[in-house]
Amino acid sequence: MVRPPLSPEERERGRRLGTLLRQARGSRTPMEVAAASGVSLEALRKIESGRVPTPAFFTVAALARAVGLPLDQLAEALDPTGTALSA
Repeated sequence: MVRPPLSPEERERGRRLGTLLRQARGSRTPMEVAAASGVSLEALRKIESGRVPTPAFFTVAALARAVGLPLDQLAEALDPTGTALSA
């Protein structure tokens, strides 16, 4: 299966995700957050730097829980249209 290339918007959303997680991490080290979340340190670094712009949902959920960032707030922050929770 060939994965289609990511759009510029998807790449930008990945960079914003990394920034939000890094900010929420605060003074904790990446190693502390990786250990608390069960996500590898290398995966966390790649997500925070935007090199993995579309991490798996459960990876994002584990990281968000480890840094105390509610998923609904994260979704709203990553939705440029402001319609993340509208259904």
